[in-house]
Amino acid sequence: MEIYSKLFEVLFPVFFIVGIGYYLGKKDPKFDTTFITNYSANFGAPALFIFAITSSGVTYSVFSEYFVYSIIALTCFALTGIIFLFFMKKDISRELPPFFLPNTGNMGIPICLFAYGSLGMGVAAAISSLVVLLHFTVNIFLASKKFDIKIILKSPSTYAVIIAVSFLYFEMEMPKIILNTVMLLGYAMIVLILMSLGVSLTQLKVFSLKSSLISSVGRVVIGPIIGFLIIKIFDLSGFAAGVLLIQSSMPSAILTYLIASMYSPKEIVDSISSMIVVSTLMSLITIPIIVFIALKYFT
Repeated sequence: MEIYSKLFEVLFPVFFIVGIGYYLGKKDPKFDTTFITNYSANFGAPALFIFAITSSGVTYSVFSEYFVYSIIALTCFALTGIIFLFFMKKDISRELPPFFLPNTGNMGIPICLFAYGSLGMGVAAAISSLVVLLHFTVNIFLASKKFDIKIILKSPSTYAVIIAVSFLYFEMEMPKIILNTVMLLGYAMIVLILMSLGVSLTQLKVFSLKSSLISSVGRVVIGPIIGFLIIKIFDLSGFAAGVLLIQSSMPSAILTYLIASMYSPKEIVDSISSMIVVSTLMSLITIPIIVFIALKYFT
């Protein structure tokens, strides 16, 4: 009974805040989340990475180890996406991002925080930092079919990860005044971005349900299976393994839609929009199952 209580404690705050966003989006169909997006990209996400990485108590060895595991996991997600898209006769280049870039930041970090505390948040940030970097490199490259180094150099998250990892590597203590500041900025982003996710569910549309269902299976069902196989192959255990499993189960990231809308044709944007909505709705069923397994076997 205790594990069910813990499961409720972990998931209820996240789903409740998403529900608030959904309510606001339904109440005002023209609800503008531009401020949230700009705040998260320029201040919230960089602050959260610095706070999660430097204050969680996670060592550089653990951070780097799970950064490598996340590279392996994301590579496997990409291969899965290529196979799905090939048989579905879709645009493999432009429709691949929602397969291998899960929502590890908006949903993954808060769920891991509630499940495993600050240590869980630190490992979750290691995985999420790689996903964010790939958004501004591989994702844009696939969506636009051209590479632009300026986008990476302009991304505050890139520098935030470099700074945070440097402090971790040299075992330096982040000044308290900075920690307090990034903590407030980061936690504010978690609340705002979860509400933004709820709003997005009212604004994004499903254009092909059958196709989206098949694609979403590749994200929220095959994803955690891959995460579990990595845990078994490398004989991982403890809370960090649980974090890897949870992060592997996240639905497609909304940022893949935002980037696609800037660089890809409308039919591709519609397809990605459909996958995000369906995979997110499916994750409301799959995530509780995965978190239950993580809490039961990886503590």
